[in-house]
Amino acid sequence: MSVTERVIYEQFPFWEKALEADLPPLPDRTIVFVGCGTSYYLAQTLAASCNLQGRTALAVPGAEWDLHRRAYVGERTDLCVVGLSRSGESTETVRALRTAAAAGMDTLAITCADGSAVTKAAARSVYLPTHAEEGVVMTASASLMLLAGLRMAGVAVDTDIVDAAKAALRAMEQGGSAIVAGRRHFVYLGASALFGIAAEGALKLQEMSLSYSQFFHPLEYRHGPISLVDDETLVVLLYTPQTRAEEEKVARDVRDKGAAVVGIGGEGDLSIPMQADGLARALEMLPALQLFGEQVARTKNIDTTAPRHLTKVVTLS
Repeated sequence: MSVTERVIYEQFPFWEKALEADLPPLPDRTIVFVGCGTSYYLAQTLAASCNLQGRTALAVPGAEWDLHRRAYVGERTDLCVVGLSRSGESTETVRALRTAAAAGMDTLAITCADGSAVTKAAARSVYLPTHAEEGVVMTASASLMLLAGLRMAGVAVDTDIVDAAKAALRAMEQGGSAIVAGRRHFVYLGASALFGIAAEGALKLQEMSLSYSQFFHPLEYRHGPISLVDDETLVVLLYTPQTRAEEEKVARDVRDKGAAVVGIGGEGDLSIPMQADGLARALEMLPALQLFGEQVARTKNIDTTAPRHLTKVVTLS
């Protein structure tokens, strides 16, 4: 078992602490979640979750917010900008928070590094201790920031989520490796709040296995991208309970064209059951997606502790 894989399995005690953490409420303003890479994809899920909870929110990449924020919010300053950064040192996220503060906006940081640059750039911060051996690929800390953000958005996340995520992880452990055989084209599909998780799953696969992957909304996939499907395609479909019937039709369409389907929470050649019906489902499926990246990497004899061209923190001069 690689260090990356061990960290995936050992993340749950950190979840239990995060479930008990005293978290500040989000202010009664429009929320802008900013981050880079994994943190940006988490921001997409958190923004969608806020909107579904009756709180207006959007997600913007850190550099976009710093350089082009008027393209997203015009001249508005009555906002709270929430920066997500595992290391707390990602240059673009730090700059985004500083830009927001200079414009008179409220700011808050969510990080796994106490005393880091984002905690100094933001008016308030949430610190979530993570696994000490987590490497370049973000696994445990991604789950922790998502967990905290969901709680702050008013999503009910209780201790049952730990057992649910462990069960999904075991199901992926048992079936994931076999379904990868012969597949070279990977597609992740997720709707609503799960679109950000689909994007994060695709990113994990790219980082860990150096495989080309794409992500789309499920019903959008028919509008052009489905032309690439063949018997080397594997589709990972993250089911949203409210639209499961429509998404199962998409699964059947791609299977008819030769693809294999991993259905997380629904129909597939490999089906990973989900216990959560609400927004906590995003957190429940995250470790299984992390493990799937490791499983694909294993078929290619790739060391996930040293992904090509990547560093743990992106800092710019």
